[in-house]
Amino acid sequence: MAEHHRPDFDSDILLEDELKEPRKFRVLMHNDDYTTMDFVILILVEVFRKTTQQATQIMLSIHEKGTGECGVYTAEVAETKIAVVRARAKEAGYPLKCTMEEV
Repeated sequence: MAEHHRPDFDSDILLEDELKEPRKFRVLMHNDDYTTMDFVILILVEVFRKTTQQATQIMLSIHEKGTGECGVYTAEVAETKIAVVRARAKEAGYPLKCTMEEV
């Protein structure tokens, strides 16, 4: 009886994974009653590299809608930016909250 040769599916899966785009995550900043608008703009400019005009628009969205999108990044970059925001907000005495969600 002839043996059936099973194709090596693992190498096909690895190759497919290597070609996939990395997953992207949206970083959201949340409104609160304590963090100043100026601090939010400062964070958007310094951490998320927004222009003052872009930062102002995002800050207004956060203020009016409850959240605003700071940018879309790979998981590692999103996590790092959120950690920086948390550290800077804590240092300044603000409860500013950022989260991430998969796009």
